[in-house]
Amino acid sequence: MHTDQTVPGSHATPPLWRFLIAVLPVVAVSVAGGLVTRAKIPTWYASLAKPGFTPPNWLFAPVWTTLYALMAYALWRILSLPRNRPGRTAAVTLFFVQLALNSLWSFAFFGAQSPLWGLIVIAALVVAILATIIAFRKLDRVAALLLVPYLAWVSYATLLNGAVWQLNS
Repeated sequence: MHTDQTVPGSHATPPLWRFLIAVLPVVAVSVAGGLVTRAKIPTWYASLAKPGFTPPNWLFAPVWTTLYALMAYALWRILSLPRNRPGRTAAVTLFFVQLALNSLWSFAFFGAQSPLWGLIVIAALVVAILATIIAFRKLDRVAALLLVPYLAWVSYATLLNGAVWQLNS
């Protein structure tokens, strides 16, 4: 006799899968971005005119490492919720949309050496991060708050990207 009274989909994603789904894509985006940008920083990026509010190059790695860790933890918290929780699938989808745009920015700005394409992508990224925060907030306030530093940094990066485009057009 079957005695399991749980509703299908009412359990959270299993712990190992939750960890892998939260961490591996974020690490992949981080590594891919690093591979695209690393060779361009001392050459193409160094040759660009940059605004006075450009941070030193050494600051980017620790900031992004911290932001990627916060992003993975935020997603992990959402994946810890029951799979049938209203809004969970949409929130996870939005997270992966913004993560894809995050990755695309490195290829647009550094890979294609195009501050204009980078600006277009990063503007979409800001909107996607904001949508993700709103979706996360409906499910887990802490998960949403974990993405606020990311939104702040990407908003700053958008201003920087726009200034670089303007100065080099």
